[in-house]
Amino acid sequence: MSSSNRVIIFDTTLRDGEQSPGASMTQDEKLRIAKLLEKMRVDVIEAGFAIASPGDFAGVKSVADHIKDSTVCSLARALDGDIDRAGEALKNANSGRIHTFIATSPIHMKYKLQMQPDQVVERAIYAVKRARNLMDDVEFSLEDASRTEFDFMCRIVEAAIDAGARTINIPDTVGYAVPEEFGATIGRLMNAVPNIDKAMISVHCHNDLGLAVANSLSAVNHGARQVECTINGLGERAGNASLEEIVMAIRTRADALNVTTNIDTKHIVPTSRLVSGVTGFPVQPNKAIVGANAFAHESGIHQDGVLKHRETYEIMTAQDVGWNDNKMVMGKHSGRAAFRARLEELGTSFANDVAFNDAFRRFKELADKKHEIFDEDLQALVSETGMETAENARFKLTSLQVTSQIGETPVAHVKLMKDDVEAAAESVGSGPVDAVFKAIEQVADSGTSLELYSVNAITSGTDSQGEVTVRLEKAGRIVNGLGADTDIIIASAKAYIHALNTLDSGAEKAHPQV
Repeated sequence: MSSSNRVIIFDTTLRDGEQSPGASMTQDEKLRIAKLLEKMRVDVIEAGFAIASPGDFAGVKSVADHIKDSTVCSLARALDGDIDRAGEALKNANSGRIHTFIATSPIHMKYKLQMQPDQVVERAIYAVKRARNLMDDVEFSLEDASRTEFDFMCRIVEAAIDAGARTINIPDTVGYAVPEEFGATIGRLMNAVPNIDKAMISVHCHNDLGLAVANSLSAVNHGARQVECTINGLGERAGNASLEEIVMAIRTRADALNVTTNIDTKHIVPTSRLVSGVTGFPVQPNKAIVGANAFAHESGIHQDGVLKHRETYEIMTAQDVGWNDNKMVMGKHSGRAAFRARLEELGTSFANDVAFNDAFRRFKELADKKHEIFDEDLQALVSETGMETAENARFKLTSLQVTSQIGETPVAHVKLMKDDVEAAAESVGSGPVDAVFKAIEQVADSGTSLELYSVNAITSGTDSQGEVTVRLEKAGRIVNGLGADTDIIIASAKAYIHALNTLDSGAEKAHPQV
């Protein structure tokens, strides 16, 4: 099955990407991202780990119920409850896949599973067969494959294929592999397993050594035909192989790789921005493909060359990946129909008229402050609407006043609704944001510690909205809060309150590592 020259793109932003500390997504946010992934023509969308929590189950089910053009997948350990829960979440999928796994390296089998190799093989066969009873499309992963003994790898791969697995995934779970070694392992596997032609070989590389993309492409050169990756390389620790880098490397270096993908690349940048906004993980300016500087040229020699002939310093066009000036110029007299139409193009729809009307009201308020409304503004606006209209929002900002001047200590006055009761507080701080956060804490008394405060301009211009990310930690739990406004102080307050509400409402969920 691996002889085709088309590489299947398996996006796990909604599952493995969400394992980044603080990167949890709501059901609506997962669906918004999934719709853009579908528009991008991603082959497989891993929507979550259904048994991890009720919220994860609902997220997988929502994506499975609404996405029609991509296969929707749920992860499941090699356990009855996991597999059955995944099947239940995916039962309405137009095309569904259960992705089950078990650890296969000596260190994982001995210390984590406390199982003998024969028991691991037996459990793998059982899990694949149970999943096949629920769904035709089953993927099996060997957790920590890059540290698995090769003979045992061949044995369990052959057994899983015989049991009915259509896809076999070889993950570099801890980012330990190097390209030549990892590619050679895939090549050896392709030649050593007698029934390998009955399954697609997949790879899932982590970026602990910065080699996830290189390892993935090396594997493709040796016969792998599915790559598991995430938007912006999102994922726990150092992240995963970056979808945009994998896809554009395959497209740009078709001469060297001799494979293709089905991806519509013009949706890459909009999807990158949405994922960044939803998760609160900004894209570094020099990030390949989607970073703000990816197509910027400051050197005079470079500028001169690009002006004379673009290919002198650009190996792809910015427009190919969705960098453009696409904006929606609307004012206070603009209509609801155009507003709704543009949001639908960006993958956003509304569950009811109340949510739409609230978003439209916010749009009009923003239009009073900004002359031009960009797609990024709309995405931030919709995210913020979801935050503040959440039924479980314990804290809501009702009033904010800050005094800050040279030579004087900043003072913040805030009013919050806490459990539907208004409370006021005043505090000084080393700066206006510090004063605001301390005033909010007088009311919230959350016992959290501030781990990160980050500000990014959503668009260009002095009237740009600032997007603020706040990361809070409490008892080992980490959450991100987001806020956007043309006033950075207000955006900061919104972000802090969003983080408090997320911390207050969210439950812990177990995440496996693949």
